[in-house]
Amino acid sequence: MDRRKFIKWTGAIIPVAGVLSAGTLNLMCKSKPEAAKEMGPELETTGKADFTIRISTGLVEVGPQHIISTTLYNGLFPGPLLRLKEGQRTVVDIYNDTDMPEQFHWHGQFMPVSVDGSAEEGTHYIPAHGMSREVIVPGPAGLRFYHSHVVAGANLSAGQYSGQVGTVYIEPEKKLGDYDREEFIMLKEFDPYFMRGGDMPQDFLSGDAIPELKVTGEKNEKAAGDKPKGYEVGYKIFTINGHQLGHGAPINVKQGERVLFHIVNGSATEIRSLALPGHSFKVMALDGNPVPSPAEVPVLWIGTAERISAIVEMKHPGVWVMGDLADDDRGNGMGIVVVYEGAQGKPEWTAPKPYKWDYCIFGKQDTHVPEPDAVIEMLFEKQNGALNGFNKWTINGKAFDMMDMKPMWQLKKGKRYRLHMRNASDDLHPIHLHRHSFEITKVGGKQTAGIIKDVVMLGGYQEMDIDFIANNPGLTLMHCHMQLHMDFGFMALFEYV
Repeated sequence: MDRRKFIKWTGAIIPVAGVLSAGTLNLMCKSKPEAAKEMGPELETTGKADFTIRISTGLVEVGPQHIISTTLYNGLFPGPLLRLKEGQRTVVDIYNDTDMPEQFHWHGQFMPVSVDGSAEEGTHYIPAHGMSREVIVPGPAGLRFYHSHVVAGANLSAGQYSGQVGTVYIEPEKKLGDYDREEFIMLKEFDPYFMRGGDMPQDFLSGDAIPELKVTGEKNEKAAGDKPKGYEVGYKIFTINGHQLGHGAPINVKQGERVLFHIVNGSATEIRSLALPGHSFKVMALDGNPVPSPAEVPVLWIGTAERISAIVEMKHPGVWVMGDLADDDRGNGMGIVVVYEGAQGKPEWTAPKPYKWDYCIFGKQDTHVPEPDAVIEMLFEKQNGALNGFNKWTINGKAFDMMDMKPMWQLKKGKRYRLHMRNASDDLHPIHLHRHSFEITKVGGKQTAGIIKDVVMLGGYQEMDIDFIANNPGLTLMHCHMQLHMDFGFMALFEYV
């Protein structure tokens, strides 16, 4: 049975509107009361939900006379901003008005597998024309987001290629620095297409290539022979908050104002940059977690699914373009106008000087971290064009099998694990760990500590160490967050024993 038939089959045989946990296929044949009794309070919840999300096809006017059709949350892009309180039980009703089963992933939160929104972990699909009532306990505090987590493969209208992306902000107890107001920014491309090659330069990332990994990667390239380069994804439309540069409402500011920007890279595959001429960004949090050493930078580099919260002090009056460094992407929409009170004229753009993105500047001065209980070795490799023209991605020589979904590693609750990740490809990978946060302990050849994230960019032919505590039992997915990579093998599961 191929995956499309499997999804349709599983969606068709789930008659219960509710939240089911991993490994409970037997419950799908039981009555709703029986299932509710075994599954606990989630299915017994009655009354009005705190939030309602509807997944349906809708229209987004990204530019003048340029309207695109895609799958949306509540008919909007981005989806509605959900402001939640940490630890406060919240009920969310999710209706799927489309013809295909869906997964709704609570990215960056410590969710049980029953609601995390990952079929690989065992979360059940929200059936086509069905619904799911999800009871969640939000956490940790900070900038999170939600998105579809289905396999898109060669379907460029599914998964995160669509408009299924929205922001979550879980209110922290302590204010994130000294600021006057907040602005939420969602970066996203539309109208994708396949092309050959087209890898982006990675000279913005600190750290040098490791010769041994480069030799391995080049050996794999040679093994592909005369095969053309594997498919990559390009885009025709670039947006901030669903609008191309100059089409959406500008950000109006006052001189001396301190604005906290919460920025989400909601792309399916792209690494984004962001600069505001004459201004700097004081990075306060990465992936929603306060950094030990807030630092000012001239440019933000944001991997797929990464989030940055940064304060900008408005002290350079004028009308400016805040946008991507890539001229083509910015010219096709990846920007937004920032207007000072009383300022007039055409929005100006001035490119900043080249800047290396270095996670370590946000870490602790003392780089001592506890020794891990175990080190897990990971080697990431690419087989050029091996899957009907698509690149095949492997971890320790194995591509993830969606029909088998066998865990690769076992965890014991309470233990500290170090993932020693080595990238034997020339591609950059934003690595994401579900249902946990991790601490970067070595990146770009340098030790660091205190930087807590759930997605991190690993450069081509580079290596990195990240540590996490196994404190959320259940199947746990790790993957590259580029849709094109995860769909073609770049995923692995941990299981608790």
